[in-house]
Amino acid sequence: MNVAGIENFVVRALGTQLSPKLHYHNLAHTIDVVKGALKIAEQEGVVESYDLVLLKTAGFLHDIGFLNTFVDHEEEGCLIARAILPDYNYDEEAIEIICSMIMKTKLPQKPDTLLEKILCDADLDHLGREDFKEVSNRLFEEWKSLGRVDENMDWNLIQYTFVDAHHYWTNSSQQNRNHLKAQYLQELKGLVMFK
Repeated sequence: MNVAGIENFVVRALGTQLSPKLHYHNLAHTIDVVKGALKIAEQEGVVESYDLVLLKTAGFLHDIGFLNTFVDHEEEGCLIARAILPDYNYDEEAIEIICSMIMKTKLPQKPDTLLEKILCDADLDHLGREDFKEVSNRLFEEWKSLGRVDENMDWNLIQYTFVDAHHYWTNSSQQNRNHLKAQYLQELKGLVMFK
């Protein structure tokens, strides 16, 4: 399996073909998810190189569907994955595992396997990180440019509702991210209640 080839494909495609409206779902987010997934995998004791290649590949491809659509991008991403992965020496079994990981990032997340849980946690890792507000602002700009929200909608309420419903799936993400996520949730609750 040629994960370096997939990385080059994704970096080139997301770096040149994505809509400029995607302030959040872009190459920087994809690289962040891959790095986060590998870090969580290490903390969760995933050491098998096969599993790490699958995880890394799914991380690179999890938002590739945004090249073609803003809606149901996970399904589109799996179509792209199934079309290109054989050219990079991925067999059918590996492709199915990767597509399952991609599909499990669809909201609401419902991962089953450890690799799916790791990718889901990496995809929303920012909810419990220091850069939560910065990343949230990028998502707000993206949603405005796509017409999903406008200035009259309460972004803080949208964020509060989302963060309140979210939970991390892996033990390491729960230990490393829940405390700060709870602080942000309280801040958002205060902003929503005093509006």
